[in-house]
Amino acid sequence: MKLHELSAVPGSTQEAKRIGRGHGSGWGKTAGKGHKGQKARAGRGMRPGFEGGQMPLQRRIPKRGFTNIFAKSIIAVNVGSLNVFKDDAVVDTQALIDAGLVKKCCDGVKILANGKLEKKLTVQVSAFSEGAKQKIEAAGGKAEVI
Repeated sequence: MKLHELSAVPGSTQEAKRIGRGHGSGWGKTAGKGHKGQKARAGRGMRPGFEGGQMPLQRRIPKRGFTNIFAKSIIAVNVGSLNVFKDDAVVDTQALIDAGLVKKCCDGVKILANGKLEKKLTVQVSAFSEGAKQKIEAAGGKAEVI
């Protein structure tokens, strides 16, 4: 196959619609814009959400609450779900991602005390609850804050 033998797949390309080129083209006179009005004018275009002067929806609905732009996104993992790892394994954020317990590490991972740990693990994450730290150490493992 050579470059001059290549062609587009049928139906993948369309001819450009040449509007305003006479009534014989089918797109003459008003060129598909109808008669008069704001949308028929040159350079038209209204900003997103414009409702013709009516109070737009994003201003009509009530505003509630507050979003802290400095908030940290901490992922919580229960200590009971750490049983998927083998004994004496080192569990860090990458190991949690690989095991499918965490999708992505945003600002850190915190281990919570829900569940029972039956393996001896060295857990290295951003934070631990007091109960989780006690359960990890009771199972013979280590809880290290990184």
